[in-house]
Amino acid sequence: MTFRKKTLATALALSLTLAAGSALAEVKIGFMATLSGGGAALGQDMWDGFNLALEQRGGKLGGEDVVLLKEDDQLKPDIGVQAVQKFIQKDKVDIVAGVTFSNVMMAIAKPLADADMTFVGSNAGPAPLAGKQCNPGFFFASWQNDGQAEVMGQFAMDQKYKNVYMMVPNYQSGRDQVEGFKRFYKGEISGEVYTQLNQQDYSAELLALSAAKPDAVWVFLPGGMGINFVKQFKQFGLMGKIPLLTVSTVDGSTLPALGELAVGAYAGTFWGPDFKNPTSQEFVAAFEKKYNRIPSQYAAQSYDSALLIDSALKKTGGKITDKKAFRDALRAADYDSLRGPFKFNVNGFPIEDFYAFEVAKDAQGRVSLKTIAKPLSAHSDAYFGQCKS
Repeated sequence: MTFRKKTLATALALSLTLAAGSALAEVKIGFMATLSGGGAALGQDMWDGFNLALEQRGGKLGGEDVVLLKEDDQLKPDIGVQAVQKFIQKDKVDIVAGVTFSNVMMAIAKPLADADMTFVGSNAGPAPLAGKQCNPGFFFASWQNDGQAEVMGQFAMDQKYKNVYMMVPNYQSGRDQVEGFKRFYKGEISGEVYTQLNQQDYSAELLALSAAKPDAVWVFLPGGMGINFVKQFKQFGLMGKIPLLTVSTVDGSTLPALGELAVGAYAGTFWGPDFKNPTSQEFVAAFEKKYNRIPSQYAAQSYDSALLIDSALKKTGGKITDKKAFRDALRAADYDSLRGPFKFNVNGFPIEDFYAFEVAKDAQGRVSLKTIAKPLSAHSDAYFGQCKS
């Protein structure tokens, strides 16, 4: 081989080595959410929140370039499974993130586990995955499904409501929410109603509710379901007459459509846009500037999930190939969360505070959530003791 050929061969080998090194430096994240249909507002806020964190860091997390891939599960478990299989088999992602609804989460849990894939969730938190089906590679930067219902159950007790009428859609998260509410509310249940997922008309249910004359009504109706229910609740003359306690029904994803119709309703969750810690205030300001709307908890959870990944990559020096080291770094949750201090339980779900909010106008005259109480502090889910992973 001539000197010139040797030089060219060396240069080619070096360029291939550098290219390979560059490829290894990229972190591939497959982000899946419900981005169409009645739950699209939730998924869109999740996507926007994650992207905001990524944009603020110049397209990097932990100093590493991120390739972010997106799939819409359409709120269909089979579509979600197909999307995850594409992420794993074709796209060769390092992390799967997002997931809006629990029926989809339950469907994709097995293919994720079979592939030993690291998962960072930013909404769905079904009970089975917090208990016997927990997985050491799964981390939920939001809450276990029951938590928001549990805080409303405690709030109902604090308000001394003697009987409560309950309404949820008939799917995994709805059933989890009912169990969560009952776990803390010890008064009488005057009605326990399961509606169809994505139901639009609640007139029959509202007639039955009116006849029951409860002290309060508690509902879990996310996305478009919640918008329709609250509008019809108001049309039936029940707003202000019967206290409306909600989970994922009046929030940043639905209040733009509901406006003053929802004023006076109550909600329970782990975070609100009026939180005063610096991370939360910076997030709210940046989100409002970029998207011209108040962020929902879904955007907040997803933003926080990106901060979590960022913190773990910093701890591992940007390396993700050692799954145990990366997962240990995720479990450490060593970052300033917009919810304030929290830590992961043994099952990958947070131990965190939960708050009660009232729908009210903020300082700018916009309809938003106002923090009114903290019924549960450093709260653990009910299932972690069943987790043996």
